[in-house]
Amino acid sequence: MIYFDNNATTKVDPKVLEAMLPFLQEQYGNPSSVYRLGKAAAHAVARARAQLAGLLGCEPSEILFTSCGTESDNAAISAALTADPDRKHLITSKVEHSAIIKHAEALARRGYEITWLGVDQNGLIDLQELQRAIRPDTALVSLMWANNETGVLFPIAEIAEICRERQTPFHTDAVQAVGKVPIDLSRLPIQFLSLSGHKLHAPKGVAALYVNRRAKFFPFLLGGGQEGKRRGGTENTASIVALGAAAELAAEHLSEENTTVRRLRDRLEKGLLETIPGVAVNGQPRQRLPNTTSLSIEGIDSETMLLVLDQRGICCSAGSACTSGSLEPSHVLKAMGFSTERARGSLRFSLGRFNTAEEVTQALQIIPREVAKVRQLSNGVLAV
Repeated sequence: MIYFDNNATTKVDPKVLEAMLPFLQEQYGNPSSVYRLGKAAAHAVARARAQLAGLLGCEPSEILFTSCGTESDNAAISAALTADPDRKHLITSKVEHSAIIKHAEALARRGYEITWLGVDQNGLIDLQELQRAIRPDTALVSLMWANNETGVLFPIAEIAEICRERQTPFHTDAVQAVGKVPIDLSRLPIQFLSLSGHKLHAPKGVAALYVNRRAKFFPFLLGGGQEGKRRGGTENTASIVALGAAAELAAEHLSEENTTVRRLRDRLEKGLLETIPGVAVNGQPRQRLPNTTSLSIEGIDSETMLLVLDQRGICCSAGSACTSGSLEPSHVLKAMGFSTERARGSLRFSLGRFNTAEEVTQALQIIPREVAKVRQLSNGVLAV
């Protein structure tokens, strides 16, 4: 199997699995317990918090462990709205993850006003539009660091500075960015940042929210007062340990993401552009994640192409999502002004540090051939 869908989820690093296994076996104590078994678990959670803080360039006390990126996103929005109930305005973009979009839509039904920033054909927002959109009653600006479909990077430093100047809280969904691009929160006026473990070679079911020590924060989940009284619920010790180990490894491999992985991505992209007619890159080609390429391919349907490639042992994803059995165009590509046909004919390839040059070579032999077959079939000509 050739796995080119690392933006969907990643393989658990063997070193991460090794770190977490003791806490699924003999080290099973509750971190809130006062005896040695519990204190050992609490120490492990504290170490993981420090490891993650090291990757992000923040203080360990600013890290709040959660169950997933969606919870982290929702907790940040909820905290900002609770901090100032009189502010009923939220700013986000049309290309956000559904964890942000669905929450914003729900808030709109409750009477909040949402400003949806558009993007240009490169997938970038207009910073002047953002400046104009911020109002005295804006409770939060929430904009993603890196787009999960195209890999396009928003200018987070500039966005954060605009929000600071307007004294408006800023949250960024950095689920796709953490571990792939350098992040130093000590230098950025960001109040909240969300991340998810399974995007950086930790298991699913663990994530984190960075909460700036100066930011007002009100718990999203109420309970026993864990996580410094910021999130109720017994800590998922084994998975938290895994996230800490994954963060430490991500820091060690950050240069590899931006050299080796980038070269593999570029070689795959260049090879497909050269061997398949009618292929174009979706999104800003330079200002994007080092591992991601989103390609529109004329004359194919992405759902069909995914099934064909799966049969040939290649895992990638579409620039669109299946809803109730019908293929819906990607909201990201539609927001970029692309036609429904182009959106439905797009594929995303996202590589990682466990991919190899040999896999890229194999993929460049398989994909062009299968695209040609699908095109022939779509034109009513049976491929031999």
